[in-house]
Amino acid sequence: MTTGPADGPRRRRNVSIREDVEQFIRDNFFFEGDRLDADASFLETGIIDSTGVLELVAFLEERYGIKVADQDLTPENLDSLARIEAFVEKKRAAAEA
Repeated sequence: MTTGPADGPRRRRNVSIREDVEQFIRDNFFFEGDRLDADASFLETGIIDSTGVLELVAFLEERYGIKVADQDLTPENLDSLARIEAFVEKKRAAAEA
């Protein structure tokens, strides 16, 4: 059985969204430390700035096959690992409904 692009986001469910996003942040933004606190604000800690949010959104859209609308660009959705994980799960569930 072959898989196409539409299968990609479904296959990735076995990988922790939180760990995946944390690795993206480590690879692309300034972060020192062993682990990111799941509830720490990216903006308050200076890990991600407003430009970085756009990079993060592009990553989430490509990696998880979701669409992040302008009204979704809020700290409630994107300002910590825990919030991103909940947001991505909500978007994926809505896409499957």
